[in-house]
Amino acid sequence: MTNDYNGYIFDLDGTLLDSMQMWLEIDVAFLRELGFEADNSYSNAVKEMGYEAAAQYTVDRYQLDLSATDVISRWKEMSFVAYDRDIELKPGALDYLYLLKNQGKRLGIATALNQTHIEAALKRHDINHLFDTITMLNEVHRGKGHPDIYLLAAERMGVPPTECIVFEDILSGIMGAKKGGFTVCGVFDASSEEDWVEIGKFADITITHWDELRAV
Repeated sequence: MTNDYNGYIFDLDGTLLDSMQMWLEIDVAFLRELGFEADNSYSNAVKEMGYEAAAQYTVDRYQLDLSATDVISRWKEMSFVAYDRDIELKPGALDYLYLLKNQGKRLGIATALNQTHIEAALKRHDINHLFDTITMLNEVHRGKGHPDIYLLAAERMGVPPTECIVFEDILSGIMGAKKGGFTVCGVFDASSEEDWVEIGKFADITITHWDELRAV
C-alpha cells in the first residue's frame, strides 16, 4: 500500500515531469552543433548523471575542445525555456501529490536537475509548496546508482529510509534507492522502456500511470 509510508521521495525528470524526450533532443542538437551524432549508449550513460559528471563525460567521450563548464552553460541555455514554459507534469502526478499532502505525508525531491531548472518547473506548475525538501545530485559525491541522494533526502525530511518510498524512472536510481533500504516504485517513461523488465525485477511496485496509485 503506497499510503503506508511517512516519507515520499520523487525524482523529477521522467518521473513527475514529462521531460526526458526534451533532454534526448538537446543531446542530439548539442552534439550535432559540434559535428557528432548522439547514440543510445551515450544517452543511457548521461541520463543517470548530474550536470557536472555528464558534462565531463561528454567532453571526454567526444574529445571536445570545450570545458565541462562550457558544456553545462550551453545545456542550460538550450533547456531553461522548456522548464520555464513547456515541460508538463505527467498525467495524474499533480492529483497524487495533493492526495499525499492532504494526508499529512512528507514529500521530498531527489533530482539531477540544477536549482534554476527545479525552481522554473515548480513555479510553472505552482507545486513548490507541496515539497518539504529538495535534494540535488550535486550535493552528494556519487550518482544515482548509489543511495546517497535518497539518504540525504530522507534525512532532511526527518524520516528513516524504512518509512520512505522512492519514485524513480531509471534502473540505476531504483537500484541505488534499494541499496539504501528504501521501498521503490518504478515509474514508466519511454526513455527507459528498454529497461522496463529489469526495473520490474528490482522495484517493489511499478506503475505506467500515476492514477494507478490513487486507489492503492
